[in-house]
Amino acid sequence: MNKIIVYGIPNCDTIKKTLDWYKKKNITVEFVDYKKAGITKEKLAAWSKKVGYEILLNKKSTTWRSLSRETQQKITSEQAAIQLMQEYTSLIKRPVIEINGNILVGFNETNFSKQ
Repeated sequence: MNKIIVYGIPNCDTIKKTLDWYKKKNITVEFVDYKKAGITKEKLAAWSKKVGYEILLNKKSTTWRSLSRETQQKITSEQAAIQLMQEYTSLIKRPVIEINGNILVGFNETNFSKQ
């Protein structure tokens, strides 16, 4: 079986639900806490190339809503979004899962099962 890496923050309910789902299926995953470990611009760019920065950037988050309207309006390109997500990791939709060379974003049991 290929290595599965789950990226997120440990106190997030969606991350907890994701890790529990894998545990119930007896599937071992590596968890990366990007609040502690950080996230590189290169990693965000690679994910963005696969799924698009619009999918990665969680505009429904509390962090997004707390940003000034001016800051929000400046996010019109992949580069701007990556820079902002690197600065505010809470803006990255959770979870981001690397599996079999693919990227899954968000909790979706159907997609998890297909991998």
